[in-house]
Amino acid sequence: MAKVKITQIKSKIGSSKRQRLNLESLGLRRINHTVEHEATPQILGMIEKVKHLVRVE
Repeated sequence: MAKVKITQIKSKIGSSKRQRLNLESLGLRRINHTVEHEATPQILGMIEKVKHLVRVE
Protein backbone atom coordinates (compact mmCIF):
# COMPACT_ATOMS: atom_id res chain seq x y z
CA MET A 1 0.00 0.00 0.00
CA ALA A 2 1.03 3.56 -0.56
CA LYS A 3 1.97 5.86 2.29
CA VAL A 4 0.47 9.31 2.82
CA LYS A 5 2.13 12.09 4.76
CA ILE A 6 -0.37 14.30 6.61
CA THR A 7 0.54 17.70 8.10
CA GLN A 8 -1.81 19.83 10.19
CA ILE A 9 -1.75 23.37 8.82
CA LYS A 10 -4.66 25.02 10.65
CA SER A 11 -5.81 25.09 14.24
CA LYS A 12 -8.57 22.75 15.39
CA ILE A 13 -10.05 25.53 17.56
CA GLY A 14 -13.53 26.33 16.27
CA SER A 15 -13.93 23.05 14.41
CA SER A 16 -16.62 20.51 15.26
CA LYS A 17 -16.08 17.76 17.79
CA ARG A 18 -16.10 15.17 15.00
CA GLN A 19 -13.30 16.97 13.18
CA ARG A 20 -11.23 17.30 16.38
CA LEU A 21 -11.64 13.58 17.02
CA ASN A 22 -10.58 12.79 13.44
CA LEU A 23 -7.39 14.84 13.89
CA GLU A 24 -6.70 13.03 17.16
CA SER A 25 -7.31 9.64 15.51
CA LEU A 26 -4.85 10.54 12.76
CA GLY A 27 -2.25 11.33 15.44
CA LEU A 28 -2.08 15.07 14.77
CA ARG A 29 -1.54 17.16 17.90
CA ARG A 30 -0.45 20.64 16.84
CA ILE A 31 0.08 22.87 13.83
CA ASN A 32 2.97 21.69 11.60
CA HIS A 33 2.88 18.22 13.16
CA THR A 34 3.37 15.54 10.48
CA VAL A 35 2.42 11.87 10.58
CA GLU A 36 2.65 9.08 8.01
CA HIS A 37 -0.05 6.45 7.47
CA GLU A 38 -0.90 3.72 5.00
CA ALA A 39 -3.47 4.90 2.42
CA THR A 40 -6.36 2.71 3.57
CA PRO A 41 -9.99 3.63 2.86
CA GLN A 42 -10.49 4.44 6.57
CA ILE A 43 -7.55 6.86 6.69
CA LEU A 44 -8.55 8.51 3.40
CA GLY A 45 -12.08 8.99 4.75
CA MET A 46 -10.75 10.70 7.89
CA ILE A 47 -8.54 12.95 5.76
CA GLU A 48 -11.55 13.90 3.61
CA LYS A 49 -13.45 15.11 6.69
CA VAL A 50 -10.63 17.44 7.79
CA LYS A 51 -9.11 18.35 4.42
CA HIS A 52 -9.42 22.08 5.17
CA LEU A 53 -7.16 21.65 8.23
CA VAL A 54 -4.44 19.43 6.76
CA ARG A 55 -2.04 19.11 3.83
CA VAL A 56 -1.57 15.68 2.25
CA GLU A 57 1.49 14.51 0.31
